[in-house]
Amino acid sequence: MWKTPVIIVNFKLYRQGSGDNAYSLLKTMEKVWEERGVSLIASLNPLDLGALRDKVNIPLMIQHADATDFGAFTGRINLEISKERGADGVLINHSEKRLNIADIDYLVEKAKSLGLVSVVCANNSRVSGALAFLKPNFIAMEPPELIGGDISVSKARPEAITETIEAVKSVADIPVLVGAGIKNREDVKRAMELGAQGVLVASGIVKAKNPEDALNDLIDGMM
Repeated sequence: MWKTPVIIVNFKLYRQGSGDNAYSLLKTMEKVWEERGVSLIASLNPLDLGALRDKVNIPLMIQHADATDFGAFTGRINLEISKERGADGVLINHSEKRLNIADIDYLVEKAKSLGLVSVVCANNSRVSGALAFLKPNFIAMEPPELIGGDISVSKARPEAITETIEAVKSVADIPVLVGAGIKNREDVKRAMELGAQGVLVASGIVKAKNPEDALNDLIDGMM
């Protein structure tokens, strides 16, 4: 498990978060982590994760894995290979890579068996509460309509955060992260005041003109 509060930066497949750019951003995250002591985790595509694992010290997640073992599964990525390539955790069921409940269950259990941290995404409080029964390490709630937008979930839908936390806590003591439109300290501060234990961000850091300043600004909202 990672110490809360947590900031997970999803590099997606942005040009600014791929290849040499991914390495540069990871080194920036590493610098900020060493200076501020807040848990910073990067979620990378599998090619960059394998290539960059030995070059940085911060935790790395794979952005997606398939619910498969080894076998005749062309184009699939399983958690065993992810672990071998240096993944510390896995992002499951992101809104851009939705899975059915059986596959989510498989991946959460497989992650536990491999010692990987599981972060399961949900689109609302009802789904979050249902997924809590699977006992992942974290649940990240992101309303899809706000992802990549200019208004954060903590401003546009604060009730979604409180309802999600209530739904999850009624089932299990699982830290809740929130995402969608999170871009500055005020967004983070409000999310934390509502009970979140961290944030899942992407474009607000990856596409920022100065990612170091953007990261420090988010951390300021946690203090």
